[in-house]
Amino acid sequence: MPVHHPVFARLYGRLSQAMERRGMAAHRKTLLAGLTGTVIDIGAGNGLNFAHYPSTVTRVLAVEPEPHLRQVARRAAASAPVPVEVVDGLAERLPTEDSSADAAVASLVLCSVRDQAAVLREIQRVLKPGGQLRFLEHVRAESPGLARVQRALDATVWPHLSGGCHAGRDTATAIERTGFTLDRLDRFLFPEVRTPLSFYISGTAVHGKAD
Repeated sequence: MPVHHPVFARLYGRLSQAMERRGMAAHRKTLLAGLTGTVIDIGAGNGLNFAHYPSTVTRVLAVEPEPHLRQVARRAAASAPVPVEVVDGLAERLPTEDSSADAAVASLVLCSVRDQAAVLREIQRVLKPGGQLRFLEHVRAESPGLARVQRALDATVWPHLSGGCHAGRDTATAIERTGFTLDRLDRFLFPEVRTPLSFYISGTAVHGKAD
């Protein structure tokens, strides 16, 4: 099914730039540090990851289904410090071969996919054994009260206003249930106030065992 959120895509461009200036860029830089080889960037959005890829990355395949964001990402790719190819595609059907990527990056995307488990299985398909999933996502609140608010938002207006985003997903558990091994998991608030939308995780999960 085509992904087309023209109003949200333009709003997201402005909002994401503001988030970068307020500290999200530092989280992206930490997320991508140490990556090597071929990377698939899933739901690349407007390409804000691209500037932070280290020189040890030889190729980035950036997959973005939303037309406006994909166009912006292609402009960002032109000035990236590593080779980046931006393509159309869905997270549920990634346009690359089995065991073709050394790492996959999911930043602010697992909240909006229709089927997290299916997407995570697809990521496993394209990763080499021992390959890494690097993730940066906003997730379910640690407070039961705020988690209830998140569930109410997710069941009503929030996905419609935010391009399919769900505020209250337990993404770390979903990653583990798919068979990944969590190697690093950090939790933080962004911004540093407790709201239904301020709970984030960042980390690394490993696919299978290296040969």
